[in-house]
Amino acid sequence: QILFFGDSLTAGYGIDPELAYPALIQKKIDAAGIAAEVTVGAVSGDTSAGGLRRIGWMLRKPVDVFVLALGANDGLRGTDTKATAKNLQAIIDKVKARYPEVTIVIAGMRLPPSLGKDYTDAFAAIYPALTEANDATLIPFLLEGVGGRIDLNLADRIHPNAAGHVILSETVWRVLRPTL
Repeated sequence: QILFFGDSLTAGYGIDPELAYPALIQKKIDAAGIAAEVTVGAVSGDTSAGGLRRIGWMLRKPVDVFVLALGANDGLRGTDTKATAKNLQAIIDKVKARYPEVTIVIAGMRLPPSLGKDYTDAFAAIYPALTEANDATLIPFLLEGVGGRIDLNLADRIHPNAAGHVILSETVWRVLRPTL
């Protein structure tokens, strides 16, 4: 049981959810003959604080692999990076408390430079630090090869289009596949 826990990037905002990267990961799992089921626990616009409030509800179903893909909205809103890190750690703690044998995968995020170098550097550092502190596996940057590319994003230039989600699925699969 794989739980993708995230925001609009994971929910597939603006496209058919069947074209979003979690659904594409399920297709890769099926093609590889792996007995695993993807569940998507994603809410567009969600922040780390919102994720912390709803994680308990998502843990009613067993979780073997937990993919944490939250925090982008915190960054875009300029939320204090310590608060974001604290919320993300609290989410991980709740998952581990409920399912001690869970494998944690953390999807790293980077921000556009508009919020300043100090903030964007501190924000980017959250994900490797959480990975190290939790013996987790890191996807260095969820939007690798997609972020900032007009041809791979919707008109808002923030959310990947279907072609962008294909690339996201490859980025995630490179990291997720060995854990399965």
